[in-house]
Amino acid sequence: MTETTGSTATPESGNPEGADAADETTADGKLSRRERRRANKADGGEGGKKSGKRAKKGLFARMGIFYRQIIAELRKVVWPTRNQLIQYTTVVVTFVIVLMLLVAGLDWVFAKGAFWLFG
Repeated sequence: MTETTGSTATPESGNPEGADAADETTADGKLSRRERRRANKADGGEGGKKSGKRAKKGLFARMGIFYRQIIAELRKVVWPTRNQLIQYTTVVVTFVIVLMLLVAGLDWVFAKGAFWLFG
C-alpha cells in the first residue's frame, strides 16, 4: 500500500470502472498518481493520440502563438531605469578597461622576459 505525503494532487474521477486498484490506493481510499495516469491513458487522455485544438493548428497559427508568447514574456521583464543603465554600463566598461590593462601589462612583461632569456 502506498501512502502519498505532501501531495496536493487530487483524483478527478475516483476509481475507474472495473479497475481492481485495492493495492494501488492511498490510505484514504483514493487512487495513486500512477493509477490515475494509467486510467487517463487508457481512456485516451494524456499520452494517447493527440487531439483537440493543439493538433489542429497550422504552422502559421503556431508561429503566431509563439510570437504572442514572446511579447507577453517581454512585458513581464523589469527594465532598468536610465540611471541604472548608465551605472551598469560604466561598471562594465571600467572592468573591461582594467582587465585590458592587466593583460597588456602581463604581455609586455613576458615579452621583455622572452627577449632577455632568448636574446
